[in-house]
Formats: sequence, structure tokens, C-alpha cells
Amino acid sequence: MSQALTSKPIRAAVQLLALCATVLVAAPATATEDGMLIIAHRGASGERPEHTLAANELAIDRGADYIEPDLVSTKDGVLVARHENEISGTTDVAERAEFADRRTSRVIDGEEVSGWFTEDFTLAELRTLRARERLPESRPHNTRFDGLYPVPTLAEIIKLARAKEAETGRVIGLYPEIKHPAYFDGIGHDLAAMLVEELHAAGYAGESAPVFIQSFEVAPLRRLDGMTDLPLVQLVAAEGGPADDLSTSYAEMVTPGGLAAIAGYADGIGAAIPLLLLEAGGSTGVVEQAHSAGLLVHAWTARKENAFLPVVLRSSDDQAESGNLAALIMALDVIGTDGVFTDDPAIAREAVPRGRENLLETIVTTDTDR
Repeated sequence: MSQALTSKPIRAAVQLLALCATVLVAAPATATEDGMLIIAHRGASGERPEHTLAANELAIDRGADYIEPDLVSTKDGVLVARHENEISGTTDVAERAEFADRRTSRVIDGEEVSGWFTEDFTLAELRTLRARERLPESRPHNTRFDGLYPVPTLAEIIKLARAKEAETGRVIGLYPEIKHPAYFDGIGHDLAAMLVEELHAAGYAGESAPVFIQSFEVAPLRRLDGMTDLPLVQLVAAEGGPADDLSTSYAEMVTPGGLAAIAGYADGIGAAIPLLLLEAGGSTGVVEQAHSAGLLVHAWTARKENAFLPVVLRSSDDQAESGNLAALIMALDVIGTDGVFTDDPAIAREAVPRGRENLLETIVTTDTDR
């Protein structure tokens, strides 16, 4: 066999053909006609530090349909966008001598966490901090933006979305997640009520509004179902269960009975990719079962780095190098997934919508042209 046929790109292309052929055979009738919603996971966080206005604006410019802020509260009750309320990994707070005495430990969702917490800072204090890349080992190119951007409020993210709508002429959706709502409720911050009040005041109301509200917990979504007509999404992980209901697991929640129960208070599920897509290709059946229950299915999280991709889609053993994210996006589209959370909306936007007849050709081209 020639050297060309044994090269790494060709071997990878053959593996990808096998993966996606399996998907096509396993789900011949479930591919979406218009492609999936592209949901920018914390903005274009593969290119800018997550949850900054810069990451969100870039995501919109890259073609994202929705931008996703994770929301926590400040001491004075303002919703801000951070991955967690513990902020030592996403801001420069650990280097700020004036806040050294704020370092503490808290029990959140049953686990002890040490660091600096948003609920101990007023908005004015928090705004003196600057964002930094959360995954510097995987994304060293993003560290050049460390120190440039403040922590944004939900109000600023809404203002950005509206400004970009005026600029582009297209609707920019919001996909907020309330983080650790039971914990925050216990310290006097009702994130669900705070979020609904702010969204309704900004003109987002009704089931057709370009908003999805998401949570890993169950009780807040049940409450929200009685507070707003905005669409709700139950998040489910590949392991564990909701922090506010230790009697069930996420695995039980994606059974037909569990999905039927979710449909009683939510409009969709946000599911970890391994719950939806088999490692070797094809659907696990969860997408079809969720659709049968009347639920939308949004997958999380599609990232380009090898560390986050299925083995067959990795380009090398270098965990920070880019693999074939486009193939993963298209495989999710083929099994009928309604939306995908991604750190890299530019790649996702190129990948969908795609005609099924061009799927395999596109995957081979994407891989061998790397």
C-alpha cells in the first residue's frame, strides 16, 4: 500500500466514513431538514474567554442562533454571567490583594468548594475584576485576552443581543442557565424569580420568545413553569443526578418514563452528547424517545479540541490540537438533534445545515484538508 494511503489524515477519514455511515444507517428518517440551532456555549468560548461580551459578540458574528449566559448573583442581587459562583478560575481575583480576605470555603451541591464567590462581592466590586481563560492548557491562544474584559451583567448581555439584532437584521436568542439555584435560594437569592423578572421587563415573554431557560435542578424548573410561558429546558448529564433531588438520577430521567415526567414541566432537554450519540456512531435512542414525549433535544457540549472529542474524531494525541468537530456536529444533526451547544459556533455554522447526500464527502474533505 502506498505511503499516501497510510497517512494519518487518510486513516482518520476512513474511520470517519465508518462512523457516519453507521449514523446514517441507524437513523435514516430522523435527520433535521433545516439543521440544528447553533447555541454559543458561553459565547464563542473557543476563541475568547468565556462569558465576556467579546465572546458573545464574536459568537453572534460567527452565526450563532442563541448565546448562553450562565447566571449567578452578586451580593447586592444582580445577575452576572460566570461559569460558577466561585471565580478564581475565570477572573484575576486571586491576584487582587484587596480581596485576599474574601477567600473562603462553601458547601455547594454537597461538595466543599474553596475560593472567591460572587455572592460576597457587590456588583461595583466585581466590576473591578477582569476575566481570564478558564482552560489555558487546552486554549493557550485565548490567554492573550486575559485581563481585557470585565464580568458582564445579564442586562448588558441583553443590550448586546438587541444591538446585534439591529445591526444584522436577525433574531439573536438568549439561553440562560441558572446555576446552583437551590444553594442561592438558601442564601436569599431567588435566581428563578430574578431571571423571569428581568427577562419579562426586557420584553421577553410568551412561548414564542427567543429564550430558553435551563437548569440541572428540577424544582426551579417546576416553579418557573408556573411563573412564565418562556420555554424551559431540563439539563441532564451523563452521570449523577439533580442536586435538589437525590432520589433520582439523570440516567433515570432519560428513560421513556423519565422523559414523560420532564414533559410535564419543560419543553426540552439539554443532554450530554454521550447520552445521545454512541461512540461508534448512531443514536442511543434518547433523541427519538424525547421527541416521542414532545420534547426538544439540545446536545452539549461540542468543542474542537481533541480532549473533548470522541476518539475516532481526534487528529492526534495532542489534547489541545483541533480534531474533527464538524463531523461530530453533523452526526448529531443526522440523528435528529434539535440544537447543539458549542464553544465554536463558526465550525458548527459551516457544518449545518447540510444535505445528507453531501455528509460523507464533507467529512472527508474537512479531515484531509486539515
